Amino acid sequence: MDSDDSLLGEYSSLIALLQSRATHQPHQVAFTFLQDGELEEVHLTYQELDKQARAIGALLQSQGAAGERALLLYPPGLEYIAAFFGCLYAGVIAVPVYPPKLTRLDRSLPRLQAIANNARPSMALTTSSILDMVDFFLTQAPDFQTMRWLATDAIELDTAVSWQEPKVDANTLAFLQYTSGSTSLPKGVMVSHGNLLQNQLLISQAFGVLEGDHVAVGWLPLYHDMGLIGNVIQTLYTGLTCILMSPLDFLQKPIRWLQAVSRYRATFSGGPNFAYDLCVRKTTPEQRAGLDLRNWQVAFNGAEPIRTDTLERFANTFAPYGFRREAFLPCYGLAEATLLVSGGPPQVPPVSLVCDKTALEQERVTAVPANTPSGHTIVGCGQTWAAQRVTIVNPETKIRCEANQSGEIWIAGSSVAQGYWQNDAANVATFQAFLADTGEGPFLRTGDLGFVRDGQLYVTGRLKDLIIIRGRNHAPQDIELTVEKSHQALRPGCGVAFSVEEAGEERLVVVQEVQRQVRDPDVAAIAAAVRQAVVENHELQVYAVVLLKPGGVPKTSSGKLQRRACRADYLADSLERVIGSNLIPLSGAEPGIEEGITLTRSELLTVEPAQQWTILSAYLRKLLAQSLKVPVGQLGLEQPFTSLGLDSLMALELKARIETDLEVKIPLVTFMEHPTIAQITDELWASIIVESPDSEEAEFAAHLLAQLDSLSDEEVEVHLQQLMAEPG
Repeated sequence: MDSDDSLLGEYSSLIALLQSRATHQPHQVAFTFLQDGELEEVHLTYQELDKQARAIGALLQSQGAAGERALLLYPPGLEYIAAFFGCLYAGVIAVPVYPPKLTRLDRSLPRLQAIANNARPSMALTTSSILDMVDFFLTQAPDFQTMRWLATDAIELDTAVSWQEPKVDANTLAFLQYTSGSTSLPKGVMVSHGNLLQNQLLISQAFGVLEGDHVAVGWLPLYHDMGLIGNVIQTLYTGLTCILMSPLDFLQKPIRWLQAVSRYRATFSGGPNFAYDLCVRKTTPEQRAGLDLRNWQVAFNGAEPIRTDTLERFANTFAPYGFRREAFLPCYGLAEATLLVSGGPPQVPPVSLVCDKTALEQERVTAVPANTPSGHTIVGCGQTWAAQRVTIVNPETKIRCEANQSGEIWIAGSSVAQGYWQNDAANVATFQAFLADTGEGPFLRTGDLGFVRDGQLYVTGRLKDLIIIRGRNHAPQDIELTVEKSHQALRPGCGVAFSVEEAGEERLVVVQEVQRQVRDPDVAAIAAAVRQAVVENHELQVYAVVLLKPGGVPKTSSGKLQRRACRADYLADSLERVIGSNLIPLSGAEPGIEEGITLTRSELLTVEPAQQWTILSAYLRKLLAQSLKVPVGQLGLEQPFTSLGLDSLMALELKARIETDLEVKIPLVTFMEHPTIAQITDELWASIIVESPDSEEAEFAAHLLAQLDSLSDEEVEVHLQQLMAEPG
């Protein structure tokens, strides 16, 4: 098309777009949310969404909130979507965030406070269930007491009749997208209605998901741009139906994502590279049986480096179930460009290029045969589109690179956001770049490095993360890949490389997590293997190798490595979960609960009540021991889970297994509020036995539960040793 403005189509705002859907497709289901990640459905039609947005918008208008900012504090679900559009309908600027974890406010509150300090919201929108707990939160966070708190799910729909359409055009801000980065200085990207409409058309063209009979499946967090824009707003733009689930439900059982794609015959679904890797590693042949992935036309992959081996493993694993390699659609984007920059065309197998690593370190692009020892494979992130102009620029000289050079990716177009909220200095540096020789601009500086070949964008690394030693550029992800492959004790995807100045010279530091099953790593041997591999592959000497327990390397909420944060922690000597030569890590990267341990609810209820607590605790102890890959005898009943290295993914896996075996629901927070085997046993026993309809057993169980504190560890151990004596 001739101009960017023409790409906005017939709509001037998302309000007009939703009103059109509500008029022409009133009874079509826009969103279905799987409350359990599987079969328990709640629905929202286009007409219902429009009415809920009107009701919420009318209430906000009655409070004079137009032009103000509102925090959106919602768990995954349809209430979030209604609140987001309610803000748009009121002319309020939405600020999507995630509710802080009340049990870990020391970790989750600082970032929320920093966002609030920058956005200066006048109100916080949430659900009734969260609002019921807000008093405790406000005692810990008095800065939030001045905000108005509203539960949008309690607003009467009749309020919708008083809604008045606000004056909104393409330049009106829709929301602030706070990017991952510094906790103390978060950056809120100002995204307008026009930005969103422009980027939606770009996504539709790149992915080939135009209006028609399409179904999407999404599990990505709705407070992140990939979930909000890629799933929710894209659904609205193309008029399709989207099936949503909580990210936790996906992480707990990755097969749920694929089952939803299969069950709803989805054509459009995707996520970051790690999600595809997780589906290969964390699903079994028994779980995969019955999948039908033949309708999956677009499996987008973005938000983090895309690895060829991940694509190969996923395609090979799920080809028997109808998955086609050409469904993969690698893409590239960032919040500052609303979302998508490059991707597609659809129904074409991913493109990759093998480049000479040495040449890339010198900003030269030299293709070599696949079996070349110095070859490095880069997956293309799709083609660039006329509406989103991509230019490769030397970041130092600010002059456009030659065709065979790599440089910083600069972008211009109507999808580029208006800047960062209340951050003029960063706006000049990031959003107002001009070519030094021609004066062409302004461009958005992405901070990402790459090159374009045959219309395909290849991303090679981050400018700020580059390691420059003795005049040579080294992409940290290349070194990290070498490191993780250097020794079987090291955890894939959980290491960072950076440089520090020591004795007047830049030196290389590697910080790397070990596998969960590695109980007593030989630090010296692992460091020697790391150094040898890095020297052989990169001709670099590793100055320091730091090994951490799982979960020790800083990551964003979306799973991206935070190299700068890790470097800062290293320099401040504040790295967490460091393994010393005299310490034994009790956890690792590949937990897995074997099927040999069984205990069902009916089995538990048939044994003598006096034995039930002991049997239940023994069952939990065995589960945890197998998950951590340690002997049962090393796990004490009163030993805190934190000392065992239990992370959120492990807790999710335990939760899923326990719920399946014992037919009981366990909130994930239980593992934090009751962080020992004994305490978890108390909670489970109370819910299974004490609340059982069998009053005689319940009475006995309640009496025994009250006496547990008087039992010694030795008395409990007698029962446990008897139960552990049998094989398995």
